[in-house]
Amino acid sequence: MKNENEIINSISDKRRIIEIIAVTITGIEKFIFMDALNWRLPYIITAIVGWTSYTIYRNIKTKGILKYWGFRIDNLKEVTVKVLPFGILSVAAFFVVGYFQHTINLTWHIIPILLLYPLWGIIQQFLMIGLVAGNLNDLKSTTINKYLIILLTAVLFSAVHYPTIWLVVGTFILALLYGFIYLKSRNVYVLGIFHGWLGGLFYYTVVNRDPFLEVFGKYLEK
Repeated sequence: MKNENEIINSISDKRRIIEIIAVTITGIEKFIFMDALNWRLPYIITAIVGWTSYTIYRNIKTKGILKYWGFRIDNLKEVTVKVLPFGILSVAAFFVVGYFQHTINLTWHIIPILLLYPLWGIIQQFLMIGLVAGNLNDLKSTTINKYLIILLTAVLFSAVHYPTIWLVVGTFILALLYGFIYLKSRNVYVLGIFHGWLGGLFYYTVVNRDPFLEVFGKYLEK
């Protein structure tokens, strides 16, 4: 198994750029399949299966790349300690904003969302923070300022959540924090799980939307 430096050196800048482009295309497809066509579940399943297959393929070709990307458990506690205070403050803020907006709607639908959304959150963090921020940070041909990398990643991540302004603002702030944490302590498990839990709760307290019905509603009606 290669160590991290060997893995970094083995990945060409061309592959890194291609991965960033592929992530960008995946984000653009969200506007087509989720927003325009309302094919939310097929899009999510396809993205999960497709990118999971890619990680398996890359791990077969380059042993150790999963850990390099942040699929690791050796620093779970370290990263959790960094994210937890933000998570607690965020939850408190959600309920305060939701109370004044009268948008708190905690139905039983939140339970399956809090169970399933972390998986989608891990995939999103792998794509946006892992492949975009990570690849930009490790380019060999050029050096990009870390603050600029984090800002660009946050802008891209928030733009994918347009047109819901609350989601655009919330994901921008989240991506800024996650960018700093990831580039110091790579772990997409912690970031993805917190993303899923915070995102799910955000929908039912601030955004006043029910992602369970949005994703599964039309299938349950049949």
